[in-house]
Amino acid sequence: MRLLRSSAVVGGFTMISRVLGLVRDMLLAARLGAGPVTDAFFQAFQFPNLFRRIFAEGAFNAAFIPLYAGKLESKRESEAAAFAREVLGILTTAVLAIVVIAQLAMPWLMYLLGPGFVSDPDLFSYAVLLTQITMPYLLCMSIAAMLSGTLNSHEKFAAAAAAPILLNLVLISLLAWGPGSVGTLAWLLCIGISASGLLQVIWLWVAARRAGIRLGIAPPRLTPAVKRLLILGIPGAAAAGVTHINQLVASSISTLQEGARSWIYFADRLYQLPLGVIGIAMGVALLPALTKRLRAGAEDEANAGMNRAIEISLALTLPAAAALLVIPDLIVSGLLERGQFNASDRANTAIAVMIYAAGLPAFVMIKVFSPGFFAREDTVTPMKFAAISVVLNLAVGIGLFFSPDLITSLAGLDGYRFAGLALATTLAGWLNALLLMGTLMQRGQYALDPRLAQRLPRIAGAVAIMAACIWLLDTYLKAPAEPLLAMLLPDLLVTPAFMVVVVGAGVAMYGLSAIVLGALRPSELAASMRRPAEPSEDAKA
Repeated sequence: MRLLRSSAVVGGFTMISRVLGLVRDMLLAARLGAGPVTDAFFQAFQFPNLFRRIFAEGAFNAAFIPLYAGKLESKRESEAAAFAREVLGILTTAVLAIVVIAQLAMPWLMYLLGPGFVSDPDLFSYAVLLTQITMPYLLCMSIAAMLSGTLNSHEKFAAAAAAPILLNLVLISLLAWGPGSVGTLAWLLCIGISASGLLQVIWLWVAARRAGIRLGIAPPRLTPAVKRLLILGIPGAAAAGVTHINQLVASSISTLQEGARSWIYFADRLYQLPLGVIGIAMGVALLPALTKRLRAGAEDEANAGMNRAIEISLALTLPAAAALLVIPDLIVSGLLERGQFNASDRANTAIAVMIYAAGLPAFVMIKVFSPGFFAREDTVTPMKFAAISVVLNLAVGIGLFFSPDLITSLAGLDGYRFAGLALATTLAGWLNALLLMGTLMQRGQYALDPRLAQRLPRIAGAVAIMAACIWLLDTYLKAPAEPLLAMLLPDLLVTPAFMVVVVGAGVAMYGLSAIVLGALRPSELAASMRRPAEPSEDAKA
């Protein structure tokens, strides 16, 4: 299946990026810890990154790819190239205006982005400065998203998937060799964020040229094709960015509790690892494939493609979600607890990780079901569902954050107001996923096929066996194993080593259980990863 192979290409490079991102976050935890300055840095990083995901990646995945790929499918390459130049011209102009306006208005915007900074004028001014420094990243990444969408439409996934690696390499370098002052280091990291955006644009531009795609920037004009893109792109951007909108709501409110912004950031990064490798990769590969099948009138093939995407996504996501639910403390301790990141930070982050993990399957399903709408040029329906989930996120998040007694009575989490924000995001994700799936089924645009119906219980069974295995190991093996590891390794590596042992055992147990139960079949995976054979000359004739 070409879909799995394309997803594997995207997922492979995304995995490299996310692993480097994990190294980056481990260094961030050690160098910056969890405190007011770190909270300001994370908020400065998230704001342009949020708009990149919503207005750049989200809008193009939802609107640009179906329009551009449709022209390619109709053998109108010159028209597709002209359309790409027009879009790049108006995108660059519009985003540049947004960046300038946001930088000028940042002293006022920060009252919404970081209300917890207001009581400390120096911290407030510092947060404003950091966010102004990172705003050019939005412009660079909007252009990069345009180039990525073009490459993906030509089924050139590798360069676009590899581009984010540059961001992590830049930040890792600064964290490894930057100065010791927390304030100065955060400032340098913000400069590095914007610089990495420029590097990614250069990388993707060269990749497009090598792929034979000749792009330029046309003067900004509202041509009929561009108007069509905007009609589809504005609601599509909101729909594709719903998870990130919910995250911004949670992060803004969390600044009112010192350290909470950092705990939520690190928890978000841990569950984003499987989400990025599996869900986002699947969505990136699925949208062009669905578009081409629907353009060709192959509705059955499109439905089969969505079922296989769900099957693969859940087979890879559910074990990750189970691990984050069952052993969150071990995972956070093994990856982050060192340097400025202390035991209290670990315990608080583990609570948020566990809550986010409960929503991980929903976040992945959003990435799988959304292309079912976008490929049909319907971006309005997902936008409506996104709005509904944002309202739920706001209502629950604000209600629980400002009613800590309610959290205590519900879950026994005395004083953990930030846990309500994580719970609100998880509930909003499930609501959005269920609305998307239900609507597709109601319209007759998606139906569960027999193979998926048979595989899902088997996947669940394998996940349950794996979860029991890692829980038993963490509960009963830790006490005897850590003294033995301490004899072989430095103290700093004992907990990470034990975590690797437990996680590795869980992966092996899941793989074995999945094969025995028939949830995964190695022959199917091997066949789907083979490069499709080129048609013979007789077939072409």
